[in-house]
Amino acid sequence: MVAKTLALFITCAIFYCHGAASLEDLTIRQVTDDRLSNLLGTHTETKFRVFMSDYGKSYSTREEYVHRLGIFAKNVLKAAEHQMLDPTAVHGVTRFSDLTEEEFTRMYTGVVGVVDVGGRRGGTVGAEAPMVEVEGLPTDFDWREKGAVTEVKDQGACGSCWAFSTTGAVEGAHFVSTGELVSLSEQQLVDCDKACDPKDKKACDDGCGGGLMTNAYEYLKEAGGLEEEKSYPYTGKRGHCKFDPNKVAVKVVNFTNIPLDEDQITANLVQHGPLAVGLNAVFMQTYIGGVSCPLICSKKKINHGVLLVGYGSKGFSILRLGNKPYWIIKNSWGKKWGDGGYYKLCRGHDMCGINSMVSAVVTQVSS
Repeated sequence: MVAKTLALFITCAIFYCHGAASLEDLTIRQVTDDRLSNLLGTHTETKFRVFMSDYGKSYSTREEYVHRLGIFAKNVLKAAEHQMLDPTAVHGVTRFSDLTEEEFTRMYTGVVGVVDVGGRRGGTVGAEAPMVEVEGLPTDFDWREKGAVTEVKDQGACGSCWAFSTTGAVEGAHFVSTGELVSLSEQQLVDCDKACDPKDKKACDDGCGGGLMTNAYEYLKEAGGLEEEKSYPYTGKRGHCKFDPNKVAVKVVNFTNIPLDEDQITANLVQHGPLAVGLNAVFMQTYIGGVSCPLICSKKKINHGVLLVGYGSKGFSILRLGNKPYWIIKNSWGKKWGDGGYYKLCRGHDMCGINSMVSAVVTQVSS
């Protein structure tokens, strides 16, 4: 009875979020009573084969196939758990459903060297931004509508989220100061940036091995700036540094850490442009859409760098039957993940540590 009640609730949630999606599609992609009751039965392998087809997956040996099938089955259960803990979002099968949590974290996140400093987590470099006025801010705000945000990119199986978070913030700051949107090079950071946090020498930028946005700002100040994406394209793996100072498109002159208060984050977002942020990505592995507002999400396990581009005032909540505010977050896992490559996270609750690693950057056009 409990399973059927849960399944009915989840199915209703799915219909609210996906409209006229077919029952067949819901059975394949979402958490249903069939999936819960037959998880370890013959249906699981059928769904796994559909998953392989949908995401172009293949495995070189039968042993690897069986291994991934087992992980897939566990991740379907995880999606069901996430759906119960995060009922205002939709969770289910994603491109990461054949990965263990360790594999997912290592290959698709990448914030390292988490340091606790007065509640702030992440890098210790950079000045604290001054408090700003929070009255009279827009009810809804989105830098995408103003042209300050490049297309969603894909870091691939490389722990370089920190580089994408950094370039997004620099791209946005450059747009605010010049009115010009330029796609900048993550690969330059992956190949060339080896900066370390001065208070944690183990927290160094290390290509696909992870890094910190604040370290990257320091590197860019010293290196002279960032090249454009087109002159230093992304490969998804660390290579020899090919940075050419003569090709710098944008220079970083300063950066600040935003206070932990979400009202201050909102004001800085509106005034200064998209912000680099870190968060706990545990619910993102199974996220498909909706506004994520998990009942439990550690604020200390910050492991993923993303870009805060806006906020909304009315994210529909099924359980709470009310309109709840949310953040609009640009991710770096391609357009086919989440909500067109974006993640909506409820605002005003310091959810998943969203307030604890936020930074703004100041740029100038290279001469």
